[in-house]
Amino acid sequence: MTGLNFAKVPDDTKADNRAIAFLQGAIQAQSITGNETNFVNYLLPKMQALGLQPQTEEFADGRLNLWGGTKATENNSADNDNVLLVMGHTDTVHVKGWRDKWQGTARENPFSGAVIDGEIWGRGSGDLKAGICAWLMAWERLYSHNIQLKGELQFAFIGDEESGEAGMGTSEGVKHYVNNIAPTLSKPTFAVYTEPSQLNIYTAQMGFFIADIDIIGKTSYFGVPEQGIDALKAAHKVATNIFKHSNDIEQISPHELIGNPFALITDFRAGGYIAVPGDAHISLIRKLLPSENMDQAVKKLSDIVHEAIKGTGCECKIAFTAGRDHADGGLPSVTDPDIAEVQLLIDTVKNHWQKTGAVCAAPFWSEKSFLKHGLGCNAVYCAPGDITNCHTLEERVDIKQYLAAIKAFADFIAKYCCS
Repeated sequence: MTGLNFAKVPDDTKADNRAIAFLQGAIQAQSITGNETNFVNYLLPKMQALGLQPQTEEFADGRLNLWGGTKATENNSADNDNVLLVMGHTDTVHVKGWRDKWQGTARENPFSGAVIDGEIWGRGSGDLKAGICAWLMAWERLYSHNIQLKGELQFAFIGDEESGEAGMGTSEGVKHYVNNIAPTLSKPTFAVYTEPSQLNIYTAQMGFFIADIDIIGKTSYFGVPEQGIDALKAAHKVATNIFKHSNDIEQISPHELIGNPFALITDFRAGGYIAVPGDAHISLIRKLLPSENMDQAVKKLSDIVHEAIKGTGCECKIAFTAGRDHADGGLPSVTDPDIAEVQLLIDTVKNHWQKTGAVCAAPFWSEKSFLKHGLGCNAVYCAPGDITNCHTLEERVDIKQYLAAIKAFADFIAKYCCS
C-alpha cells in the first residue's frame, strides 16, 4: 500500500486517545534543560516500535540527542528522492512559581499533563512536546496502515535549545546533530521544526543578539560625590545612545514578514547603596533582519556604547551572551513561502484545521536557521500549541488542534514522501 486518502479515513477514537496519552506521558517525562535524556528515554521505545531505528549519542556529558527514520524502498527510491526532516528540541524551561500559582487545583503538578476544558496542561506541553508527539503519531497512523514511503522520513530530537539554566541553552544539541550526525545521513530536501505555531506555517524568523553592558565608575559617600565617578550618569548616556540607535535602525525598510529591526533595553540597574553609584548594568536584545549583517550590527552597538562613555571617567565591558549559530547570537532565516513544499504543507493543514494555516514570521528565534544555513535545507516551523502561553504558568495545548495536527502531518508525509 503506497497511498492513503485521509479524507476517507474515519475518526479513530482509540487512536486519538493513544495520542492524548502519549502527549501526557511526554509532559510527565520532565526535561528541564540539562535533563533532556529523561524525555529521550521516553521517546526511544516509541520510535523503535514505529520502525524508525532510533540512535542516541551524547552532545554533552550525560545529555543525549535522539534520531532515526525510514529508508527509501529500493524499488521506489528513484521515483521520489524527497527527504523530510522533522526536528524538535527535547528540553523545556523551568517551573518556578507553577505549584504556588496552582496549589490545590488540578493544574498544581506542572508535569501531570492534566486535561482541563479540552486542553492539556503542563510544562513543555506547547514548547514543544505537542509538536514532537504530533509528528510521531502522524507517522504511527501511516505505519499502522503499512504505508511504504518512496522518499525518506527523518526525525531528530535534540537538546539545549532553551535559555534560562546557568551555562546551558547555547544550542549544543543541534550543533552536534548538524556537524556530526547529519553528514552520515541523506541530505534533507525539506525540514519542519516543531516549535508551536497554532498550525500556521512560520517561514521566516528574525536574527538576534543579546548584549550585557557593565559600566564601572567609582563609588563614594553621598556627602562627597566629587570623590566618586558616577556610573549611573554614564549609563544614562549609554541608554540614550541605544534609544537613538533603535530609532535609527527602525527606519530600515521592513521585511514583509519579520517587520522592523530594533534594540530593546531589557534591564537597567545601578548602585544599590546610599552613595555615588560605582557600577551600572544594561542588558539589551537586538533584532536583526535578513538584510543585516550580524558582525556589522555587533560592531555598531559596541561603538555606540564606547562613544557614550567618553569623558565620563568610566570603563565598560560588553559581553554578547547568546551565541547560537553565530558567535554573538542567532542568525535570521527565511524560506520562500511559494516553494512547492510550503504550499503543500499549507494545503494539508487547511484541509484538517481551517482556523489557521497562514504563512507568518515566527515571533521568536529558534533553531531552524541551523537547518537553513548548516544543512542548506529549506525549513519552516509548524506544530500545534500557542507560543504566547509557553514559558508561562499557563502553558497548555488545545486537544482538538493537536489531533488535527496529527491528521494533517500524516497527510503531508504521505503526499511529500509517497507521491
